[in-house]
Amino acid sequence: MQLTGGEIIAEYLIKEKVPYIVGIPGHGILGVVDALKERQDKIKTLMVRHEQSAVHLADGYYRVTGQPLAVFTSIGPGAINTAIGVATAYVDSTAVLVITGDTHTHMFGKGVLQEIERQHNSNFPRIMEPIVKRYWQVTDVAQLPHIMQRAFGYMMTGRRGPVLISMPMDVQCDSADVEIPEPEERKPMGRILPDPKAIDKAVKLLARSKRPVILAGGGVIASDACNELRQLAELLDSAVVTTMMGKSAFPENHPLYGWHTGSKGTTCGNKLTSSADVLLAVGCRFADETTSSYKHGVSFSIPPTELIHIDIDENEIGKNYPCKVGIVADAKSALSQIIEGLKSTSMDDRRFYAMEIKRLVSEWFDSMREFREYEGTPTTISRMLVEIRDFLDDDAIVVSSSGNTQAQILQEFPFYMPRTCLTTGGFSTMGFTVPASIGAKLAYPNRQVIGILGDGDFMMTMQELSTAVQYGVPIVIVIANNMGWISIKDLQTAVYGADRTFATDFVKPDGSIYSPDFKAIASAFGCFAQRVENGDDIKPALEKAFESGKTSVIEVIVERNFPFSGGKVAGWWDVPVPTYLRERREKYERERSEEKLI
Repeated sequence: MQLTGGEIIAEYLIKEKVPYIVGIPGHGILGVVDALKERQDKIKTLMVRHEQSAVHLADGYYRVTGQPLAVFTSIGPGAINTAIGVATAYVDSTAVLVITGDTHTHMFGKGVLQEIERQHNSNFPRIMEPIVKRYWQVTDVAQLPHIMQRAFGYMMTGRRGPVLISMPMDVQCDSADVEIPEPEERKPMGRILPDPKAIDKAVKLLARSKRPVILAGGGVIASDACNELRQLAELLDSAVVTTMMGKSAFPENHPLYGWHTGSKGTTCGNKLTSSADVLLAVGCRFADETTSSYKHGVSFSIPPTELIHIDIDENEIGKNYPCKVGIVADAKSALSQIIEGLKSTSMDDRRFYAMEIKRLVSEWFDSMREFREYEGTPTTISRMLVEIRDFLDDDAIVVSSSGNTQAQILQEFPFYMPRTCLTTGGFSTMGFTVPASIGAKLAYPNRQVIGILGDGDFMMTMQELSTAVQYGVPIVIVIANNMGWISIKDLQTAVYGADRTFATDFVKPDGSIYSPDFKAIASAFGCFAQRVENGDDIKPALEKAFESGKTSVIEVIVERNFPFSGGKVAGWWDVPVPTYLRERREKYERERSEEKLI
């Protein structure tokens, strides 16, 4: 049948059962937008207020469902505005289909409106090349059905990631006699199975281990391997510690859970991973925040700890630590085979180990008590998180971005079900929380969805409150307002000294602290809004917000003075110190010398 490029995109997305396409219209994408107009019964078009938010919204939907959405943008600035969202998805290995406008093919290189062409004709896809799994620049409408199939295959197999289809304006509107293919015709199926010899080696190492630890990364969640993770941990009586992206992969009220490791980690998590005799790492990258910047003995002691590393991406095996066993495989398949191997293998009794895990976790939370039970006004982020967790259902979805709120969620906020913790990992993006919360709520309208973020983070994408109100998406956003970039101020204080804090407080010319009236702003958008300062007032505010049935904003004024502005520092992070801060520089150099980069 004769179909335009825009119609092919719409019809193929419908065949893939994509429920939403998200973006902002512009002259460069009109051919696609027009084709979508007649198919709103099958795929709903959502307008956001910034293209970065479109990608974050789609990313949030994917993280809770495992199913991708599509994003559309115009040419030029609209397309480039997606870059932060796309990079966030790429580094965190999540799937988003981005469709951008492009210059007419017969005008490539002419420098038409919003074309980038000084080095190469219509050069936008090359800007995105480092942050997508694959891109296609479509020059013939007849190519498009095959490209759409390929795009979904790339996104959804192996290590997940975003892909880009760059659609010239004429190709959107040209037509060809094509058939919309069935997705299954070219869709890769199945899981990557491990080498049986590698599994045998891993089983033997784990069976004889005295202090085994499983480090669960985002690959466990991506593979839907959370049940296997729990089965293996209980079979081994092994501690389970999570990375930033692995949080919620294991029930965090389980007696074998040892919490988080790394520079944003916990004393219990770091103690367990650094003292393990055998470490089984599943679906993780061993990035600097997970490893305390590779400072030996803080988060990991590899060697002498013997490492078994399972990852679907062979490039991660052995990249940052040497392995006793490196297994390239899907996490679910590999864990299942290890479980079967251990069932027929004799193992020592490790019940004593569970008692040690319990003690270490108890000591960690004892050390946090003054933060978590804080009675002062304004309250602490820790106390705020205690009140929120006590209020929420077990299956509530919690979204956060970079900053002190994220760090303390990792350290002390328990999750009980997979895919309920959504946060930005390796790209450490701000601006994610509000749009990603919308995506999560669209996926699960009957579950509580709450975004927890700082005031600086909120102001990056707060305009998406209007998107939520427009479409009737009742997310609840909690702003921990400390009136500045206080996570960075805390870092300056800890590393450079309290007298070196600079450019991190929101202050007026007269030196007084400045903050917008977020309650008034939210009300102006049409949200339910409330402002609280005391920890005792947080649960009543949450109750009113959820009962309102509206998009809601709760502004919580929180402590902004160190150390109560953040949480405890349990690991180490390599933040270089200028040589003119002599004593601190000497301390930094001593600590850096203990990094083991091998």
